[in-house]
Amino acid sequence: MIHKGEKRYNNYSTYIKNTFGERVQKISINIGFSCPNRDGTKGVGGCTYCNIGSYTPLYCKPKKSVTNQLDEGIAFFSSKYKTQKYLAYFQSYTNTYAELDLVKSLYAEAVSHPDIVGLVIGTRPDCISPELLDFLEKLAKDYYISLEFGVESTLDKSLMITNRCHTYKDTIDAYELSKNRGIELGAHLIIGLPGETREEMLNHAVEISKLPIDLLKLHQLQIVKGTEMAKQIVTTPEMFNLFTANEYIEFITKFISMLRPDIILERFISESPKNMLIAPKWRGMKNFEFVAKVDKLLKAKDIWQGKEWNIDREA
Repeated sequence: MIHKGEKRYNNYSTYIKNTFGERVQKISINIGFSCPNRDGTKGVGGCTYCNIGSYTPLYCKPKKSVTNQLDEGIAFFSSKYKTQKYLAYFQSYTNTYAELDLVKSLYAEAVSHPDIVGLVIGTRPDCISPELLDFLEKLAKDYYISLEFGVESTLDKSLMITNRCHTYKDTIDAYELSKNRGIELGAHLIIGLPGETREEMLNHAVEISKLPIDLLKLHQLQIVKGTEMAKQIVTTPEMFNLFTANEYIEFITKFISMLRPDIILERFISESPKNMLIAPKWRGMKNFEFVAKVDKLLKAKDIWQGKEWNIDREA
């Protein structure tokens, strides 16, 4: 059982070692695509929490080719780690939101790089097609392919207030379309969106466990400069009830207990640059420090992933 090992949940680093047999580094790629809630197709302004500059490395510039970005990223990380394998991480904005042949050519360019063993593709649930999935399914026969959908919330009210411009049903449909193709399926959730109660946030664990996902990324809501939320927290601060670090650690341990036990947990928090972060400010707590505190509390409370997961409730 999970709780008898060093970790009381399925952690990403162990998953990577088991999958590849060694350390693997993601190289972020920016191909300059937009999003349907930015370009007017479904809306304008993008998600209210999103400032792409808060998580895009300096070498990621869409004016550079995919190959150039990979070369620069690999040069950067190879000087820090003796990494033997790399994944091309199509991270910024919606990386399936363009003409199909263009998308396919960019993915093909990435996997043709001699140091790349696979792709990680971030996108929206409403920006996937059977034709692209057919292409990814073929790639998955020779390369590791991970498709990450920005779920963000399982509540339509939250998707509306954050200007996502899609529904949770779109999310369910996207995973149904994508499953059983040899593709690793990931999900992103933001914990603490405006208007969500603690019970509603914990219920995300119940709902997300019903999806055919392999990996899950969680992170706390952060207010960063240059976003609509940065304006809202000034004009309507009552919208927000941001976690303190200790509150979030307590929450995450409970969330883990309610989560389907086979899901791989890739991360718990996000770290925006200090010069961009408005709130919450957790006294410079780093990811490894947060994880250590979660691990300690899980042991103290004798909690493990899936302890409170109810298979009958998933039916």
